Amino acid sequence: MTDRKGELAANLAKVEQRIADACAAAGRERDEVTLIVVTKTYPASDVRLLSGLGVRHVAENKDQDAAPKAAECSELPLSWHFVGQLQTNKVRSVVGYADVVQSVDRARLVTALSKEAVRAGREVGCLLQVALDAGVEERGERGGVAPGGVEELAALVAGSPGLRLDGLMTVAPLSGEYAGRRREAFGRLMDLSTDLRRTHPAANMVSAGMSADLEEAVAAGATHVRVGTAVLGVRARLG
Repeated sequence: MTDRKGELAANLAKVEQRIADACAAAGRERDEVTLIVVTKTYPASDVRLLSGLGVRHVAENKDQDAAPKAAECSELPLSWHFVGQLQTNKVRSVVGYADVVQSVDRARLVTALSKEAVRAGREVGCLLQVALDAGVEERGERGGVAPGGVEELAALVAGSPGLRLDGLMTVAPLSGEYAGRRREAFGRLMDLSTDLRRTHPAANMVSAGMSADLEEAVAAGATHVRVGTAVLGVRARLG
């Protein structure tokens, strides 16, 4: 465990330096960017070590893994982010631990989240997942609402009890006009964020960038980066 803590500390320091360097290059203050460590597939023991190293935001993408992990770490001073595609039958469980759902992409999901947040007596932050590979009326390969649907979905979240509209999220697309053009993709997300904030000024969170492309995201103006393997390492698959 001591070795693992040292490994995580060293990796975390490297990622922190990358973020600091990216902020400096972009003329931004380091505290303008929040690191979210994506702990999916890693055990609760790693989450506990990360918390001890000062990490305050962690993310998961599958409820069946996240729910028991969050319960095991419930006493830690952590904000839990859900970043995976979310089925409505998992919403009740996710609302039980997630402080922010970053993958809100359709009206039916908003309705389900609102119902369960009210039932649980919680306020859940919501990011609209924007699919930059989607057509006008389509969803993206990995979920997400098309850019043209952001305004309508934002209004629905903002008007739903138990929910708080926090901003936008994207994943660099693998197809479409922004494939292989991560900086341009993140720039497009920032343009959409600017438009969103005209109507919803408090929705100023922009979640973009992962281990491979956090620098591009910071350069574009992201407020949050989601980093997994650069902190936790590449986990061997079972089976």
